[in-house]
Amino acid sequence: MESNKLNTLLNRRTIRKYSNKSIEKETLEQILQAGVRASNCGNMQIYSIIVTQEQSRKEQLCKLHFNQPMVKNAPVVITVCADVNRFHKFCEQRNAPKSYDNFLWLNVATIDATICTQAMANAAEELGIGICYIGTVNYQAKEIAELLNLPKGVVPVTTLTLGYPDENPPLTERLPLEAVVHYETYQDYSEERIEELYQEFEQLPQIKKYIEEAKQENLAQVFTNVRYKKQDAEYFSEKYMSFLKEQEMI
Repeated sequence: MESNKLNTLLNRRTIRKYSNKSIEKETLEQILQAGVRASNCGNMQIYSIIVTQEQSRKEQLCKLHFNQPMVKNAPVVITVCADVNRFHKFCEQRNAPKSYDNFLWLNVATIDATICTQAMANAAEELGIGICYIGTVNYQAKEIAELLNLPKGVVPVTTLTLGYPDENPPLTERLPLEAVVHYETYQDYSEERIEELYQEFEQLPQIKKYIEEAKQENLAQVFTNVRYKKQDAEYFSEKYMSFLKEQEMI
């Protein structure tokens, strides 16, 4: 990999504030092509990409993403979906059995959609365009599907906002490689190892500030007591599973 491309990957920043500069059609199509060229299972491409540029629709999407302002302020919002609908129609028109309406293929399509999304993110950043992943898609999958007119067999997986940066935030903190990389086999974590891996991380000034603002004792409590509470996860899990059943994907 060329050094400048590697630097882009290693120094990537989440951009939530965008300038008023629009993304040219040719540039957007290059980004979309990068997604289409990404690896996928069996070269079936069981995903679809929804591009939203109309301001009114971005504002509607913004509400469904819990009013995160970058959704309505970005020039382009991309929703990537697991999509067995198109492939089923292709199979039916070729006298081939409809076989992908089950959890395995929902999982495969979700992986393919995610790989496609990351390829588009990489391409955008190479072109000087900032990106932000939006993780609230699964919370509001049914509502987003209705807004985007997604048929049965098409499930929104992730959302990416795109725009020329109007900020230069610091790098987001990350755990060291040894916290997440295992060679040959998985090496489970002892209590001592957990302390080693997270102690320095929790002592970072930005993390300490984060803990203080949340009025918690440590970072783990920030996640479980404030950001991602169990009762919320259970509610949205039930809601998401109900939507998947409606889609006949589980």
